[in-house]
Amino acid sequence: MSSWKPLDKMTILSHYYPRIEGPEKVSGIARYTYDLQLPGMLYGGILTSNVAAGKIVKVDTTRAKQVPGVRVILTDIHPTGTIRFAGEEIAAVAATTPQALEEALRNISVEIEKNAFVVSTEDAMKPTAPRVFADRENVRKPRVREEGDVEDAFRKADVVVEAEFRTATQVHACLEVHGSVVHWEGDELIIYDSTQAVHGVRKDVASFLDISPRKVRTVCIHMGGGFGSKLRGGRYTAIAAKLAKAANAPVKLMLTRRQDFESVGNRPDSIQKIKIGATKDGRLIAMDAVSYGSGGISGGARVRLPHVYKIPNWRYVHHDVYTNAGPARPFRAPGSPQAAFSMDQLMDMVAEKLNMDPLELRLKNDPNPTRRKEWRLGARKIGWHNRNRKPGSDAGPVKRGIGMAASVWMTGGRDTKAMLRIYPDGHVEVRCGTQDIGTGTRTYVASVTAEELGIPLKKVIPLIGDSDYPYSGASGGSTTAPSVAPAIKNTADKAREALTELISDKLGVDADEIQWKNNSIQVQNKTLSWEEACAFIEDEPIEVHGKWTEGLSSAGVAGVQFAQVAVDTETGQIQVEKVVAVHDCGLILNRLTTESQINGGIIQGISYALLEERWMDPTTGTMVNANFQSYKIVGSRETPEIEVILYDEAERGVIGIGEPPTIPTAGAIANAVYNAIGVRLFTLPMTPDRVLEALSQQRS
Repeated sequence: MSSWKPLDKMTILSHYYPRIEGPEKVSGIARYTYDLQLPGMLYGGILTSNVAAGKIVKVDTTRAKQVPGVRVILTDIHPTGTIRFAGEEIAAVAATTPQALEEALRNISVEIEKNAFVVSTEDAMKPTAPRVFADRENVRKPRVREEGDVEDAFRKADVVVEAEFRTATQVHACLEVHGSVVHWEGDELIIYDSTQAVHGVRKDVASFLDISPRKVRTVCIHMGGGFGSKLRGGRYTAIAAKLAKAANAPVKLMLTRRQDFESVGNRPDSIQKIKIGATKDGRLIAMDAVSYGSGGISGGARVRLPHVYKIPNWRYVHHDVYTNAGPARPFRAPGSPQAAFSMDQLMDMVAEKLNMDPLELRLKNDPNPTRRKEWRLGARKIGWHNRNRKPGSDAGPVKRGIGMAASVWMTGGRDTKAMLRIYPDGHVEVRCGTQDIGTGTRTYVASVTAEELGIPLKKVIPLIGDSDYPYSGASGGSTTAPSVAPAIKNTADKAREALTELISDKLGVDADEIQWKNNSIQVQNKTLSWEEACAFIEDEPIEVHGKWTEGLSSAGVAGVQFAQVAVDTETGQIQVEKVVAVHDCGLILNRLTTESQINGGIIQGISYALLEERWMDPTTGTMVNANFQSYKIVGSRETPEIEVILYDEAERGVIGIGEPPTIPTAGAIANAVYNAIGVRLFTLPMTPDRVLEALSQQRS
């Protein structure tokens, strides 16, 4: 079985080194899908519904066709004609300029027979609520999971705590909106897409258009954020392809910011009613939980309960709720931030009822030995012993507090393939159909190759982001690094073997006599540089193919976070001052990008905890804050000091770190707020008005 070399033998991996694409991005040379311009390209756009429910009666394009520059108008893009949320596609236009496109879209007249709608999860649960789908109830049949004897365990519990928690719908808010640039070469479709899955887009768009996937090629050079929303092909891409076919010209179709907020994904909201039972010595023995959540017109709103802690007897009942809103899509650790927000607050509530240190309670109930070490390390770094012994006892209107929460994520590797060529001049070209979604994949494809071949990083040319390259899955679920890195290593190992055999044949020596050193090869008491060794290749490059292999990656990530906050009790403002994050990282491919991933996850978690919330107008059924002016996201002023501690377990191989850092942040902040002001906030986001309302209720 193949294995990674020892850490003390590594010259690139597990060290700090810059991304190879960094200069392109900071200089503006890097080209994203949004930047692409093809010769003769038209601008495509979609007219979407501003009605939440209804039936399309008539679409009149007479005036739109008269706009100079309009090349194509399609009115057959909606699959059924039934509107179920504001943001559904009605018609599409391709025009020679963005101005002509906008004017044409404004001049399409649409008649819709409006129906009653519901956009709130709670309203949709009422027996009298309008049905989102005529053939089914708004509240889906519950999904039930359970272990042990819950009722008996609660009878034996010495303390019981229960509470109701609510989390808001969060939209992905990618900096680069969803969209595609497409063109046809005969009957073959070329797609430049802002995507997390070049092979997935090829498959999905081929299905939309009812053509063979071998007739579709998808390319993603750089992309500006996805967080799970770009894991699949979009109808917008298929619509762009239809426009391009009809116009016989390339078409660029990027969604508007409003369309991006409304129609291509969100993190579902949740209502969680949870009861926990424990013994007087602090052992959790029972949990009973019920949750409701809406992914709009789609399912998938489940919360990942129970979360982290060992509870021998538990029951979890979840109900998906349909509403007239855009469908959910995977969002960085689906269901887990909601679970950490509720479960870690309940842990603190149990500890308080038992008059026990919350850290001690967690150490008693955390089954993961790595995380138990992380708890102690993080507590020491944040100064846990300095926290308020009595919540809210800090003097003055601005009160400080410290809280903690945990994360778990089951990540792992899967089928990925790669191809590598060694050229006579010493350059190495690696092809893999993965994609870099901003996390540094392109860089570690090169660094793993360079490490295994013992050559400088600058000698490697990583080619990724193309569905014509060897297969790799979507970049999501923290699976990219543990899938791609082993495949690249396996391919590089085969390349080294092939070059060894070539040198053996050329020099007439046994392959066992050839020894590889970093940046050199020793044979017959001679030292060959990498370039001298490659000179034996002659005309055709060495080409090898490899794939993901077991033993080089593993699943399951542990992590903890501690947050220190300052709460102004006069304004309700919460300021996160410091976060200490301790995360298990397995074999770290690049310490710089790993720390960057953790920083990003924490910042996104702070934004979820304090600011982000989709607002739906109950009278119109539309999203009120579908723009960056009123949909608030954390900026530099709200970003705290972040201390990242990478907990090495190199013996486990490569694991993923994309999801885990965003899971515990909101829970840690919520516990810190309680420690600061002595009042719990059970609803996300924890906005100033909710802080002031909670303080007012406490006083009254």
